[in-house]
Amino acid sequence: MITTVPNLLTMSRILVLPALIASFYMEGPSSNWLALVVFVAAGLTDFLDGYIARATGQQSKLGQFMDPVADKLLVVTALLMLSGVGRISELDLIAAIIILCREVMVSGLREFLAGLEVSVPVTRLAKWKTTVQITAIAFLLLGDAAPWGIDAVMIGIIGLWIAASLTLYTGYDYLKAGLAHMTSEA
Repeated sequence: MITTVPNLLTMSRILVLPALIASFYMEGPSSNWLALVVFVAAGLTDFLDGYIARATGQQSKLGQFMDPVADKLLVVTALLMLSGVGRISELDLIAAIIILCREVMVSGLREFLAGLEVSVPVTRLAKWKTTVQITAIAFLLLGDAAPWGIDAVMIGIIGLWIAASLTLYTGYDYLKAGLAHMTSEA
């Protein structure tokens, strides 16, 4: 049922994507702050929807499907827009591409394994990867609007590379687990 609070929170993460995109077309530092606020608010809904669903027993198949889709749409949109305005460029695009490729690979793997009724649990390291990735994107969104002379872009780029490194490791783990099911005869 789409009208449960967790499902509405998940859907809100998708509905704010136009505001995130629009913030990149605004002038001045307020655009960076708006992008950051939208991104952080969407991130909070990610935490809240899962927490509320578990606490109230409102877990649903729609939520199980839409939650990772909404997460990936948010990350993909942010990375593409950051690339489009040049905050991620040149060799640093490799880190973003690694992250995007892993997201596509894991999504496909989860879909394939779901057909086999095999669950792929999220590992603790994958949760750390997501935390580093989201933090890096947040710093990149803030960019040159960061206060006190903080080089938010540099912090974001370093975080992006750390996330990309963790992405390679966790992506390999997921692929290795998935390959065992793909190559089995049963």
